[in-house]
Amino acid sequence: MAEQWRVIDLCGFEGELRSTRGGVEVCPDGGAPTTVPVAELAVVLVGMKVNLSAAVLHRLAEADVALLFCDWRGIPEGGCYSWSDHGRVAARHRAQAEATLPRKKNAWARLVRAKIEGQASVLENLKLRGGGELLALADQVRSGDPGNIEAQAARLYWSRALGRGVSRQPAAGQLIGANACLDYGYSVLRGHLMRAVLAAGLAPALGVFHRGRGNAFALADDLIEPFRPAIDEVALQLPPTASPSDRSVKQLLVAAASQRFDGDGHGIPAVAEALAQSFGRYVEGDIDRLRVLSWQGPSSVGVGD
Repeated sequence: MAEQWRVIDLCGFEGELRSTRGGVEVCPDGGAPTTVPVAELAVVLVGMKVNLSAAVLHRLAEADVALLFCDWRGIPEGGCYSWSDHGRVAARHRAQAEATLPRKKNAWARLVRAKIEGQASVLENLKLRGGGELLALADQVRSGDPGNIEAQAARLYWSRALGRGVSRQPAAGQLIGANACLDYGYSVLRGHLMRAVLAAGLAPALGVFHRGRGNAFALADDLIEPFRPAIDEVALQLPPTASPSDRSVKQLLVAAASQRFDGDGHGIPAVAEALAQSFGRYVEGDIDRLRVLSWQGPSSVGVGD
């Protein structure tokens, strides 16, 4: 599995990003520079006060590092990615475009089931009720999820995870609290999935469920689902006043998006790449079933340490 795992968060950084032999140099205004090998990098988040050159873009692109440009809140609004050099890129794009509806529905069901199982693990790990009910719902997921079990599970999950008086409001522009922390953590996580999809030679706009006409990474939004609970488990343990604008909170959420995910000790970036590669084999017909791991925990990220 891939060894590139590090995330550099420069959303609040003021200074310059320079290209250097085998890496990039982070140069804060008035401070000492730090060199980071590109061989270790997976994602770089760039804020509005970072200066960089075309040489930096080239250095990151040739190393398959995803570069995300973020707004003042630290939420990605654009990106720069390398063109995949995967040997079967054309074949995989054709296979995705020609994938049958039953095959796409089966893949979506497996992604949804793994997500709900992961949500059940989060509740169990945090000593909250509802895990058994979620597992029962996961067993009811059928091809294409015609009963919209995902939404039923989400209502139950967030009501138990957030408690009364707090609801899950994605991209609501909140600056503090669980919703803000979840949005930021998911943004970092999405960067890993974008990179994984491109590295696997897949067409990122061709999803199995997400189909927004303006969404260039619909497939990443499909494959991200089983990994969301790993972010949830960390974000839900933060205090109500926590904000991703706080450096320590941001560091925890970035670490959560790279933490160990499977029983062999592989981190989320490596497991995401393995899932994307498996999806490529699945749409090409090399395998009959898409194997999707679910989050088990407990989280290896120390909240409050």
